[in-house]
This record gives sequence, C-alpha cells and structure tokens, in this order.
Amino acid sequence: MSATNLQPATLSLQDLYDLLHPITVPASSPRAKFINWGLTFACSPLSVFEPENEYQCELILELARREGRTVRAAGVGHSPSDLACTTGYMVRTEKLDGVLEINTEKRYVVAQSGITLHALHAHLDAHGLAMMNVGSISDQTLGGIVTTATHGSGIDYGVISTHVMSLTVLLADGSRANCSRQENPELFIASICGLGCTGLLLSIQLQVEPSFRLKEVSETLSFDDTVRSIEAIAHASQHVRLWWFPAAGVVRVGSADRTHEPKSPAGSWLWHSFLGAHLVQFMLFLGRYIRAFNSWTTRFAAWLVRDPAIAIDDSHRIFNVDCRYPQHTTEWAIPYANTQACLYELRAWIDEELASPDGLRPHFPIEIRFSDSDDIWLSPSNGQKTCWIGIVQYKPYGLNVPYQQLFKRFEAILFRHEGRPHWAKAHHLRPETLRALYPKFDDFVQLLDRVDPQGMFRNEYVQRHIFGKRGPNVDAAMFKTDSSPL
Repeated sequence: MSATNLQPATLSLQDLYDLLHPITVPASSPRAKFINWGLTFACSPLSVFEPENEYQCELILELARREGRTVRAAGVGHSPSDLACTTGYMVRTEKLDGVLEINTEKRYVVAQSGITLHALHAHLDAHGLAMMNVGSISDQTLGGIVTTATHGSGIDYGVISTHVMSLTVLLADGSRANCSRQENPELFIASICGLGCTGLLLSIQLQVEPSFRLKEVSETLSFDDTVRSIEAIAHASQHVRLWWFPAAGVVRVGSADRTHEPKSPAGSWLWHSFLGAHLVQFMLFLGRYIRAFNSWTTRFAAWLVRDPAIAIDDSHRIFNVDCRYPQHTTEWAIPYANTQACLYELRAWIDEELASPDGLRPHFPIEIRFSDSDDIWLSPSNGQKTCWIGIVQYKPYGLNVPYQQLFKRFEAILFRHEGRPHWAKAHHLRPETLRALYPKFDDFVQLLDRVDPQGMFRNEYVQRHIFGKRGPNVDAAMFKTDSSPL
C-alpha cells in the first residue's frame, strides 16, 4: 500500500519528510521568507509549506506534533501586523482555493479557506450571486477575513463573519470538526473570529444573496456638518463610509444602496492613474523631508474629489477601493453611541498637531465605517453597533515614514472612547485589558486550552495578546521591518 493511502499517524518520520518535500518551499526561494503587503512586518519561518489538498495539511500537522513545532496559516499576507508571522511552520493557503459547492436556491457557497475574495466574486457572479457585504479590498483570502472578523460598512450589516453558516476545521490532534451554530457551537463562534488559533480552517460555508449593483452617491461636506448629522448620515443608506481629510477640514461621504439602474462607473484616468496615484505618491515622498507637504497633499486630494459624484457598478466594485501604496495602518472599533464625541476629540488633537510647526502630520484619509452588533466572542462589534475609525501613514515607494507617535496618540483617544482594536492590525493591548473589553474572552481562552492544549496554533501574536506572554521572542518588534522610534 502506498504511503499516500495511509493515515498520517501510521507513517514513519521519513515517509512524512518524503511526502512533504514537494510542497516544502526551498530555503533559497523568496517565498521561504514572509513579508506582508504593507511591507511593515516580515519573518523567516522554520519551514514554509504550500499544500494543495487537505491530506497534505494533515501531514503537516502530524509532523508538527512529532517535532513539537507551532503551525501558522497565512494567506496573501494583507494583515498590517504580525498576525501571520511565525518562527515555526507556516502553511501558505493560496493553493487551497477551490469552490466546493454553490447552491443558488438556498443562497450559499462552500469554498476552501485559501480562495481570495476576487476569485470568489467571479465564481459567485457566474451563478448570479454575490457576497452580502465586502470590505475595502478583495485581495484577502476568505479564511483571513473570517478569522479576523473583517468588516465592510453598513449600520445594519454585521461583520462578514456573521454571514458564515458552517466551518470544517482541522484540529491540532489531526481530527476534523464540522461546526455551526447547531453543531459544535462553541468551536464555531470562537473560530469565526479565532485569529487562526482554533485550528486550520479547511472549508467555509458562506451565506450570499442574488447578485446586485450598488449606486453610490458621494459628496463633500464640512467636518462640522458631517459630525453634527452623523446619525442621519449613517442611517440614510445601506452602506455608508466616510473619508475625512483633516488638513482640509472636510469629509467625503459615500452612501450606497442596491439598485437596478444600468452601470455607470465613476473615475477617470486622470484621477486614478496620474493625479490620484503617481502625483500624490510623489507628494507623500516629499513629505518625508518637508513636513508641510503632508498637509498640502491632503488639501490637494480633497480638492480632487470636491465635486459630487454618482457611481453605479457591480457590488464588489463599489465596495472596494484602491489602497494605493504600502502603508502603516491602525483601526479601532468604538461603540456607535460614542462616535460624535470621539470624532470631536480626534479633530481637536489633529488641529493642535497641524498648528504646531513640529506637530505630527497624519496622511489622508481617516476612514470611518459602521457595522451592526453581533454575538461573536472576539468580534469588535460584539454586543454593540460599531463605528470603525482607521488611520494610515503611507510608505511612498515603499520607504519608511514617521508613524509610531501618531498612532500612539490616535489609539489613546480611541481607547478612551471604549475602543477595541481591529484584530488584523497592530495594537498594544494585552489580556488584562482585552478581558475587560470582551465579556467572552475567558471562554475563548478556555476553548483554546481544550482544542489545542499543546499550543500548536499559538504563534507569537497569539501568545502575546491572548495569553500574555512577554519577552523578545513574542514581541511584535522582532517582526517589524522598521523598528525605529518614529
């Protein structure tokens, strides 16, 4: 009998090595090292595997058990943190990208966790279906957005994990678990914002809806008019997102609703390919040396989008935006009820910075979105309608820029307004603080102790933020591409 027909536990160590050799990335390959999309975190795993089927995933876990190694799944590496980083084994999931089932009558899709949203959109569109909500990008894998409770925008729409119907999880002991709200409910509710540490997600059943177009109406308002009317604005359309240009004192308000009108995409070559991309990036580059350029860039960008605009297109094309350039970024979720007070405090702080010749100069834009409440244990929207506020510092041409002091002060304000950090993005909160923010935090920890008592899926990020480990071997700085105190 061929070794490939045997259970992993029955194989010799040499058989495991032989079977894993074809999917092991050579040490000389660039893919043997990992760097995220934002060029902000990097690591050199002990070994990198690129499995093509679920049996190979079982073999990787069997080898990890025998050698006492940790295992970390990583997709395309879009998370702007060390969430995917590891010094143990890394499993790159991009080849686990199949669509296993599409049911147009019951409106669901079953797909492997490594499929990107771009690919999933194409499969769904071919069957007249679409995701119910999408974030600002579709580069991530389905598994990645589920394990971090990634969100889109819509005050009555939950994070995307709320659309998950069931999962198949490969556990640390090599067994498979099917879970849903009816079957293994605790494993399910923990895994749909599980940070990749409940097990290896093999397949995901996702609720979808008939394909639709969105009509997005965009207009520029003053900051004061926007915040004063935030309640009306957030509830005026199905999907609302705001782009705040602090130095210009204005907010671009985008309000999108489902429509049957014919397509009419917005944008032009002048904005998207020259002024809005190349020229802005050059101005950001100059801002590394001439502080005032950052404010001028914000005002210039606000001027470019000053006129009202209407765009009608396939849903995911309206949901998605161009992230432009590599970047440092942080995003926090606050209770929706605290939105006005938080934004006013942020404005007061940023105005002080802009008024000082030596003040910090945030890049643009500050993105503001909304989501409905949910009951997912570690979801930042757990138990409350939520306002998400995110800030970026772009890395023009991939070059580093000052950001750490800016982010520190930004996060302090969000924390004062009961903020919870986006799990996929870098933050400094430890278990003693997170426990107070998440009523089910200890339930999550206890479940991990049951399903993974040896900590196979606990990389440095999980050890630091969930289990409170300290020291240089779990510090995020060990994975940063720039550790300077900027």
